[in-house]
Amino acid sequence: MKAPDFAYARPASLDAALALLAEHGEDAVPLAGGQSLVTALNMRLSAPGLLVDLNAIPELTGVSEAGGEAGGIVRIGAMTRHRDVGTAALVRERLPLLAAALPHIAHPAIRNRGTIGGSVALADPATEWPACCLAAGASIVVRGPGAERRVLADDFFQGLYTTALEPGEIVTAIEFPVPGADAVWGFEELSRRHGDYALVGLAATGRRSAGGLSDLRLAFFGVADRPVLARAAAAALEAGDLAGAQAALAGELDPPDDPTTKAATRLHLARVILGRVAARMRGGSAQEGGPDGV
Repeated sequence: MKAPDFAYARPASLDAALALLAEHGEDAVPLAGGQSLVTALNMRLSAPGLLVDLNAIPELTGVSEAGGEAGGIVRIGAMTRHRDVGTAALVRERLPLLAAALPHIAHPAIRNRGTIGGSVALADPATEWPACCLAAGASIVVRGPGAERRVLADDFFQGLYTTALEPGEIVTAIEFPVPGADAVWGFEELSRRHGDYALVGLAATGRRSAGGLSDLRLAFFGVADRPVLARAAAAALEAGDLAGAQAALAGELDPPDDPTTKAATRLHLARVILGRVAARMRGGSAQEGGPDGV
């Protein structure tokens, strides 16, 4: 199929893009990497009157750091390509969780075109970046007709393809707190084939000391209408009770039930990957789990 007719604008500044979105209201949509929107257009699931292309706005790309290691942040521009996020030296050093997630994102062509901001704004519940944002305690930076504001990832993802974005707002960046020296992390995803949507996935962060794990954030994806922070499971795991943590998932996850993968299967797989990630975070393997893992 072919996309319906639409007008096209390629503003060179963020202010110009926001002005176009405000002027045209619901008839205008922003275009980032186009990996989801263009497909929706071609299938005639979306029929905007105006596409506002964000690809010529330099301030929306790049990875930078502010504040240093203690209390600092890594800021990733919304139009930064998936590949550029996961391969950036600063990300690999400060945010190895994101580098570990990159190979699981679809296929090379999509990683080369798709953007982190587009993925976060779309809020597909089976994708990697939203869960990583949730696990890392990131803030989503948005701009609209009013002032810039920051929304915690905990509050940003509100349902199936639903976020806290207000009309006329776009995601401009994601800010990740720099983990401390005692930080640990883990990432695991299961899919039928490499590049397929996740049947279930887990992005996790925390701290490790002689007393065990603490400050755990277990962000599951592919198991509900949004990424889910499994708080009860985290509390059980911090108490050293892996079996209790796995059992707690039944009350925290709401996996979809479809003809190819039953909800009970997804829940079982969630328990399996929780066990794997917990073992890595407790042991701090060189490949994944310790602060130096990439």
